[in-house]
Amino acid sequence: MPNKVYCAHILVKTEKEANTVLERLKKGEKFANIAKQVSLCPSKKRGGDLGTFSRGKMVKEFEKAAFAIQKGQISPIVKTKFGYHIIKRLE
Repeated sequence: MPNKVYCAHILVKTEKEANTVLERLKKGEKFANIAKQVSLCPSKKRGGDLGTFSRGKMVKEFEKAAFAIQKGQISPIVKTKFGYHIIKRLE
């Protein structure tokens, strides 16, 4: 099990918005482009890139999802106290 992951994410306010983001991704839109357009996180300037982080650095639900997906995969919608996230494992 890895101790660190390299991820990007898109943060939106509602589950409906998160579902719209997933639909756009399924149609082939680039993750970074969508992040720059709709994400509420300051990481949107970098296409949602959060860099590398270790266990214990993110809220529990986010961390669990980030460490569960494989490189190149996109998570299902993850609800946290900040809103709704879609996470992409970059490395």
